[in-house]
Amino acid sequence: MSLVRRCSRTACGRPAVATLTYVYADSTAVLGPLATYAEPHCYDLCAEHSERLTAPRGWEVVRLLDGSAPARPSGDDLEALANAVREAARPQERAAGANGGARTADPMEVARRGHLRVLRSPDN
Repeated sequence: MSLVRRCSRTACGRPAVATLTYVYADSTAVLGPLATYAEPHCYDLCAEHSERLTAPRGWEVVRLLDGSAPARPSGDDLEALANAVREAARPQERAAGANGGARTADPMEVARRGHLRVLRSPDN
């Protein structure tokens, strides 16, 4: 008997790195680090199959981070970085806002709330 657990996918002999568990009551698939021991209703997956995992329509996939794996940037992180770059590209607006001066707005912009803008219709 081998001490290395293998991927549960048919015809895949790669070593398992993650464990997949289905929570049917919540329509959720939970993918986490490799479990300490094999459970009857859990599936061990290799790195390739764990990255490509999809769930049935209407189900949610929850990926639990392994503490040893490097964290990947999330969509929120990338959006925050893009917003910071945009803000840095407008130094005259930032300086005017810091001095209490009026902001130079786009003629199409009617109002602004945080990062959201209300634009005037081009017909008006």
